[in-house]
Amino acid sequence: MSPFRAFLGKELWEIVKTWRIWVLPGIVLFFAITGPVIARFTPQLLQAVAPDTGLVVQIPDPTFRDAYLQWARNLVQIVTFAAIIIFAGVVSGERRSGTAVLVLTKPLSRTAFIVAKYLAQGALLIGTVAVGTAITWALTYAVFGEAPLLPLAQATGMWLVWGLMILGIMIFLSSLVGSQAGAAGLGLGVFVFLSIASIWEPAVRYSPAGLTSAPAEIILGRAGSLLWPVVAGLVLAGISVAAAVVAFSRKEL
Repeated sequence: MSPFRAFLGKELWEIVKTWRIWVLPGIVLFFAITGPVIARFTPQLLQAVAPDTGLVVQIPDPTFRDAYLQWARNLVQIVTFAAIIIFAGVVSGERRSGTAVLVLTKPLSRTAFIVAKYLAQGALLIGTVAVGTAITWALTYAVFGEAPLLPLAQATGMWLVWGLMILGIMIFLSSLVGSQAGAAGLGLGVFVFLSIASIWEPAVRYSPAGLTSAPAEIILGRAGSLLWPVVAGLVLAGISVAAAVVAFSRKEL
């Protein structure tokens, strides 16, 4: 077995055996399970509260789109935030613990080290969100009796491009900055910047900022061409991983 495959297997096994298998999947599955139920009963809850406040609440009957929008918004906001925090220590944590020194004394290059990190964490991200999507679809169908799969799959696919881009950025920042808190702070800054940029139409059309609103727009049937945001997001992910290799190669272990 090659050193790269052995290290990748070790990374995947560590995900299963450590807290990462509980935190990100736990957050995603919580929203997958509660989202359709909240979407279904929110109008009743508001109407129950309205008489006490003196307000007249007129809310249209919820549909499967409300459940899908709940899922999409949770992915873009809360799951992205959690991913930034979780992935901020992917490389810096290995350096602080001394694990990086041990594995790099083997015939494993620093490039292979970074690429294996990205592939392992990417597998966690994709697998978790895929399971969450399946649960969201099943519960939406159970609650509303209608749940077309295509818009949900397309919206989730757009977020996965975003999520893999964020993962690449965080691996770069974790390679560049010595502390998890510092990398997380910079990652949140990137998230805020792209969120603000999403109010500018050219940025939405031609940059990864368009990925922040793409899932909701797909579900609402208002999405235009998403080719450039997807390409830009994938290119930025690749550039981030390459930059992580350069940054990590220059660090003393």
